[in-house]
Amino acid sequence: MRTSSEPAPDTVGGGLVRLRLQIGYDGTDFAGWARQPGLRTVCGTLEEHLTTVLRVPVSLTVAGRTDAGVHATGQVAHCDVPLSSLETRSVDGDPARLVRRLTKLLPDDVVVKAVDAVDPAFDARFAALRRHYRYRLTDTPWGAEPVRARDTSVWTRPLDITAMEAASASLCGLHDFAAFCRRREGATTVRDLQRFTWRRDADGVLVADVSADAFCWSMVRSLVGAVAAVGEGRRDLAWCAALVDRTSRAADVPVAPARGLTLIGVDYPPAHEWARRAEVTRDVRDSPDTPGCC
Repeated sequence: MRTSSEPAPDTVGGGLVRLRLQIGYDGTDFAGWARQPGLRTVCGTLEEHLTTVLRVPVSLTVAGRTDAGVHATGQVAHCDVPLSSLETRSVDGDPARLVRRLTKLLPDDVVVKAVDAVDPAFDARFAALRRHYRYRLTDTPWGAEPVRARDTSVWTRPLDITAMEAASASLCGLHDFAAFCRRREGATTVRDLQRFTWRRDADGVLVADVSADAFCWSMVRSLVGAVAAVGEGRRDLAWCAALVDRTSRAADVPVAPARGLTLIGVDYPPAHEWARRAEVTRDVRDSPDTPGCC
């Protein structure tokens, strides 16, 4: 079978079909998305069960390879499988039927919400326009509510949301986010941070919504950590705004815990623009897969 980053051939007369999967998971007990020998990962778990159902080896390409402890409600992946593998009794040629079949097999902390066949031009990673993350952070004296403890981080000092909003706004735009990312040889850290906002929900939890064309390794949690440092008064706005001028990882930027972070969505252009979008993204940012993200 060809690698999942290659286009699938036309399914007329046989060959491969490209499947798009909508995925959610609680990342607490996973060692991240990416498959790792001897470790429980989201990708490894999904590929194992897809292989069982379809009776062929399955290799997934994902929109964003999340780190250990990071969650998702809107993850997207694709894979190429023989058309004949969908002709089993449990699937009967309809990829959507994989959802109920997988639900019976998968553990409680990962779900496949939808499966459909797409044009081979679709690429979960390279055709994406932007990714959306949400971060939950509480500064209450008692910490997180027990029912939300797995997806809510605790900050031990009171936070000024007005200061945090100003700090977040100073970071938006097209910048080199090297100060917020773990450097990888040959990989760019230039990103377009399109949204970074804060609000308090009904329980007093601070919720950040963060959107960008892409994120590099540890970027979202470093953004949250930097802004929280301003919110608690340990750093000022000028320090935060100047971080985008640095050309290497900043040791004074704290990295917020993974548990508060959730990938909530990935945007794609219309189907007729998938191939062009993937081509443009590869030209700008083609590099070996990173071991983790955000």
